[in-house]
Amino acid sequence: MASVTIGQVEKYFGRTQIIKGVSIDIADGEFCVLVGPSGCGKSTLLRMIAGLEEISAGDIHIGDKRVNQMPPKERDIAMVFQNYALYPHMTVRDNMAFSLLLAKQAPDKIAERVDIAAGILGLHALLDRYPRQLSGGQRQRVAMGRAIVRDPQVFLFDEPLSNLDAKLRVSMRTEIKELHQRLKTTSIYVTHDQIEAMTMADKIVVMRDGVVEQTGSPLELYDHPANQFVAGFIGSPAMNFLPGVVHGNQVTLADGKQLPMPLHARATEGQSVVYGIRPEHLDIAAADEGLATEVVVVEPTGADTQVFTKIAGVEVTSVFRERHAFSPGSTIRLKPDARRAHLFDASSGKALVA
Repeated sequence: MASVTIGQVEKYFGRTQIIKGVSIDIADGEFCVLVGPSGCGKSTLLRMIAGLEEISAGDIHIGDKRVNQMPPKERDIAMVFQNYALYPHMTVRDNMAFSLLLAKQAPDKIAERVDIAAGILGLHALLDRYPRQLSGGQRQRVAMGRAIVRDPQVFLFDEPLSNLDAKLRVSMRTEIKELHQRLKTTSIYVTHDQIEAMTMADKIVVMRDGVVEQTGSPLELYDHPANQFVAGFIGSPAMNFLPGVVHGNQVTLADGKQLPMPLHARATEGQSVVYGIRPEHLDIAAADEGLATEVVVVEPTGADTQVFTKIAGVEVTSVFRERHAFSPGSTIRLKPDARRAHLFDASSGKALVA
């Protein structure tokens, strides 16, 4: 196992800069998730760590070794791809053993490593099958087994669950997390799915346009987003944003309605701001409290109820654990929890924290 240090790394494709001075410290044994929208540079950064893309500037260290010029096979990493990348003419056993055969390991050592990995992933019954005889989840487990047998210092995962259906993604998410807790190997995981990031990561790195927007634990990013982009990206359903202007202890919205200032925010009189409130932090208010809103859509999910309303012309999502018989067109009053609300500068998007 080893730490991974990324220092002021840049990547150009021609004259286009894709990675813009990214620095990340990943501790030994940590599960770090790189998350962001498509095109933010997360997969490119992962490929630079793996040695599949050249580094235009900066340094990458795995343990105490600078790996900028090292070929991938010398970096002691193992990568799990989105498309499994299994050899169709080889059995599961042979797919898992292939990298060790190339490394000219002893046959008994190879058999031992494959047996251990198969035991960890529940693949013993599948060792003599071919990839075409496996389900998507089984193929992904084989791809992970092929990585495990190498006993690398670092695991790299490039959106490994994207090709699976929703139910299988949930179970595979749990399997990968359990695998990490068992092996304690430093892992770097790329995804565009913030639910995967929140549920799996020790550390999340949120990226946008080749820049790191914020780094921290899942709950740090959820409770204390550094800017409006992170606040909107982390959390499902997404945070609600209402533009307004600060007047005293209130934020006045476009239609003149007022919301209480978030308790942990600070802004100047007359400042243009964006009021952020998560759907689960909106409550049903009494008749003389909160804001009157018109129900647009109601989505019962069983465990909770999502209600879409409009406030000052902006669609707002609320989530209630209780079951409500709201109907489209009816009026309800909503009250934000000022202790959990957020305030962002309208021009820069930065969080305004007291």
